[in-house]
Amino acid sequence: MSKLISIGKVLNFHGIKGEAKIGFTAGNESLMKSLKTVYIFRNNLKCSYDVESVRFHKNFAIIKFKQINSINDVETIKGQLVHITEDAFKAKLMQNEYLISDLIGLDVYNAQNEKIGKVSDVGENKASNILEIEKTNGLKFMVPFVKEWVPVVDIKKKLIVIKTTDGIDTTQENF
Repeated sequence: MSKLISIGKVLNFHGIKGEAKIGFTAGNESLMKSLKTVYIFRNNLKCSYDVESVRFHKNFAIIKFKQINSINDVETIKGQLVHITEDAFKAKLMQNEYLISDLIGLDVYNAQNEKIGKVSDVGENKASNILEIEKTNGLKFMVPFVKEWVPVVDIKKKLIVIKTTDGIDTTQENF
């Protein structure tokens, strides 16, 4: 089985019939609506829950699980993260969407199709994600992960292309 990805958190019960109020990232409504099976850890054990129905109320998903039928049942999972498999998550991605973790290890090329190195890590700042690129000589540099700097990401070919500033040769050792 593939690894699990957190897609939300059980915040509380909703009503008296065992519906759970789930917090999730805005914009993922279609993902939430398509859920079939989720995994929630109880006492460090991974438990599988079948999704009976999903609806939305304010900024929350209200989910009825087949295995949960009362407020007391919801209380046993309150505060826990809701997971799906990475494979299930990837199947829901649109074309040109991918997981940030999929970028690590990709080969990095400049616009002249010269290999510069590999993505060694992905960090964050307030403006964007940051790619840490390890050159073939072991030196590292960072590039903002925005379209202006990274115009090509090809997960299938396991490569990205970065733009470089005029006058700077990324193949040089001092770059």
